[in-house]
Amino acid sequence: MYGHERSLVQRYQDRPFVLLGVNTDADAATLKQVQEKQHLPWRSWYDGPGGPICKEWRVLGFPSIFVIDAKGVVRYEHIGPPGEEELEREIETLLHEVPDQP
Repeated sequence: MYGHERSLVQRYQDRPFVLLGVNTDADAATLKQVQEKQHLPWRSWYDGPGGPICKEWRVLGFPSIFVIDAKGVVRYEHIGPPGEEELEREIETLLHEVPDQP
């Protein structure tokens, strides 16, 4: 999935799009290793197993994908690996709602 996520970050780099990650590995060092090994270009937070971020967002499985609009409203949620076309369609839908910037 990292390859697709990297391609999304690159494709939408000049658009109002941000990808964020939350890591629940047993220790924070694992997150750092994954970020370096996979060359992840997005920001990720370490939440640990059963951490406060996952509790607040009621994460029930992994990966959990939340697509949030410009007003902070969750517009799409998916547990497990989403289909690439489905996820891109949801992102494109929201990007078309954003007014053009001068």
